[in-house]
Amino acid sequence: MGSAQTEANTFDLVFWSRDHKLGISTTALLPLYKAAKHAFMEAIRQYQTLTDLQRERDDSKDDNASTFTSSSISILETDVMKHSRALLLLSCDFGTAWNCRKVVVSKLQLLHTYMDERNLSSLVLSYAPKSERAWNHRRWVIKMIAGKCPNLQEIIERESEFVEKLAERSKMNYRAWNHRCWLVSYMSGEQVLHELNKSRDWAGLHVADNSCFHYRTRLLLKILEGYDDQNSAASSATNFHELWKKELDWVATLIKCYVGREALWLYRRFLSLTWIKHFTTQVHSNSLGSCPKNIMNVEVFMSNELQLCHYCSSIPDNDFEDYQAQATFSATYIMWITRQVAGSLQVELRKKLEANGLKTQVNNVCPEKSFLWNTFSESI
Repeated sequence: MGSAQTEANTFDLVFWSRDHKLGISTTALLPLYKAAKHAFMEAIRQYQTLTDLQRERDDSKDDNASTFTSSSISILETDVMKHSRALLLLSCDFGTAWNCRKVVVSKLQLLHTYMDERNLSSLVLSYAPKSERAWNHRRWVIKMIAGKCPNLQEIIERESEFVEKLAERSKMNYRAWNHRCWLVSYMSGEQVLHELNKSRDWAGLHVADNSCFHYRTRLLLKILEGYDDQNSAASSATNFHELWKKELDWVATLIKCYVGREALWLYRRFLSLTWIKHFTTQVHSNSLGSCPKNIMNVEVFMSNELQLCHYCSSIPDNDFEDYQAQATFSATYIMWITRQVAGSLQVELRKKLEANGLKTQVNNVCPEKSFLWNTFSESI
């Protein structure tokens, strides 16, 4: 009786379970890992041996032996899946375990098995949200069910929501956002627009997280693919023009509200370059639509950008480093975008920048980057 009580107390000290959650003492992790790895490697060894034996018997056309071997392989497949699951919960980046699961699941070709794999990766990512192996396995599952699942769009929507929840809990999670960007290729046009609208509020609250703006870039590029055809309807081109103008205005507002956030300036580079290519008279071959209101003179656009940068270049408080960062980002941005236009307009813009004292601004705010102005001047 005393021995049983001692074992129960030891179990309570090592394992904790409540509300469908399991806690394991760190002192037990290493022994558990060694035991799980040994069981998994032994199951894999037997599985591979029996698979090779079945292949030889299939070649010899021994039907009775093949039936017996197939039954044994099925049992070993169950063992491989069971032991690999335990091992991955203890060591989520054990690549051999993930790969062996792929082999077994690919052989079964059952939709519910693929969904079980997705659920397993969700469990792993719940405590290891930056596990590259788990994200890769999740993408593999989606690729495999893409042509078999009737509700793929619903799954993609849930995937996007799953990433957003993880991104909220795990800051600067590049792997999660990279997965979300990858999902865009499977989204319908309606889903892309929905995601663009839905992610706007999140981006506005996380202006320092460049990954979210990279995701919005991927969504806009997906939309651009649908409108880049010269034969696109004028109404569609107008809608796209309004969408892009709205995005530019929104980012300008964020830049003014959240001082010194480099992610916003980098995102504006993408928006501005695309605008110049598609919505200004500078590039006729790529301008969208034939409606005149879709076309803005590039001089007008650049003038607006100069006004924004002039607004952001003031430094009301030298003790507040964000204002200095804002002035630096605005200066480098306007130098960069000036190089995106050609001919006499570029020369004219350089003269305006010189007149506005951009060189002095760069030297005062960030002396170590004064070479930027020299490089900029020499390149024109």
